[in-house]
Amino acid sequence: MSHAVPQGIFITGTDTGVGKTVIAAGLAVLFRKRGVNVGVMKPIQTGCLSRRGARIAADARFLIQAARADDPINQVCPYRFKIPAAPLVAAEYEGVKIDLHRIEDSYRRLSMRHGVTVVEGIGGLLTPITPTAAVIDLAIRLNLPLIIVAHIRLGTLNHALLTVQGARQAGATILGIIFNRPGRSPRDLAEKTNPGVFSRLCSVPVLGTVPYMEGVSVEEGRLGRVGMLGQYLNEGLHHLGIKLDP
Repeated sequence: MSHAVPQGIFITGTDTGVGKTVIAAGLAVLFRKRGVNVGVMKPIQTGCLSRRGARIAADARFLIQAARADDPINQVCPYRFKIPAAPLVAAEYEGVKIDLHRIEDSYRRLSMRHGVTVVEGIGGLLTPITPTAAVIDLAIRLNLPLIIVAHIRLGTLNHALLTVQGARQAGATILGIIFNRPGRSPRDLAEKTNPGVFSRLCSVPVLGTVPYMEGVSVEEGRLGRVGMLGQYLNEGLHHLGIKLDP
């Protein structure tokens, strides 16, 4: 069965700090290496540093570097806030009202220039963006299928299953889940068994299990082994419309 490359993919996580940016960058490299004109987007970033009066969105810059894109930063990352908090909190702190229409317009412009656009969310699906909209609402408005990134540690089954449940209740399409290991820690029984147990309990495809990637630093712009992501997704690539190498 053949699968078409979707126009865009929304990368979400079971929590903050699970490695969404690294996985999104790895997917961008993967598409680019397969000859796809790939764009990237990080609609909202909080916890930005300031340099010469400009907000530096490290995640967005990392994605741009991975995709080798030349799109304007104001389209790739329309909202950049200083406070490391949920978008609703960070925006209110700065007296800014986040306009989802502005994000939609930026995504539309990017998608017109690229065959596929990898969009990275912020936090988890219920992370609030405005008083009436969360991350899942943005994904639905952009009409993008989801890839869920989950930390492989103990406790992830609960977080992953809740994320799947919430996405399905909202009417989102889920392409699959990637279990990621963003740090160095000894492997325990939970890490060894979580992907298999998840597969037994849930019909969402496990696209792959990604080990800790050496030499990667989002803050310092070091891609390290990000380009090796494809070898860890294995058969899961066909769910993304990417042909496996012979």
